[in-house]
Amino acid sequence: PKKVAFYTLGCKLNFSETSTIARSFKEEGFQRVDFSESADIYVINTCSVTENADKRFKTIVKQAQKVNEDAFVIAIGCYAQLKPEELADVDGVDLVLGASEKFKITDYINDLTKSDFAEIHSCEIAEADFYVSAYSFGDRTRAFLKVQDGCDYKCTYCTIPLASGISRSDKLENVLKNASEISAKGIKEIVLTGVNIGDYGKGEFGNKK
Repeated sequence: PKKVAFYTLGCKLNFSETSTIARSFKEEGFQRVDFSESADIYVINTCSVTENADKRFKTIVKQAQKVNEDAFVIAIGCYAQLKPEELADVDGVDLVLGASEKFKITDYINDLTKSDFAEIHSCEIAEADFYVSAYSFGDRTRAFLKVQDGCDYKCTYCTIPLASGISRSDKLENVLKNASEISAKGIKEIVLTGVNIGDYGKGEFGNKK
């Protein structure tokens, strides 16, 4: 089977989303390997508030290219939404997916041929108004469960609303269903995560209340 590897920058929400995206690759028949191993696809989940985000990203792309120079490199996450052209210009990057597109990542990988220019699929951030559930497994004793996404507070110093969209929450019954799935795997601790958890319950599935 084709192999895929992941690198996550930033918050626990990114970790939960990487984990969910990794499961979607598994469903498509991919084998997940460590980022230090040779893979056909490397997915880098970026962060817009990480210090020197662009430098960190370039370093990680180089790491992947050292292991397999022919690998298909995909950038997703907050920085990919905020500065898609900047990431697309990095040598070796093949695909940049924005806030809404990252969850449909396997739809974009029919052709893994590398070209001179990266392809960008990034919506207007106003269109990132729907909710996608996610959860991760860390050290097998703790899981991060996403319950909320986005932020409505337009603080001048903060890039998060521009990168993740409006505040929206998961439905309680869905949170409980995901928590049960996590618990059934024998995990003892669940950490609830989001962009602004204090806004939980506002805008379930992107519908303002």
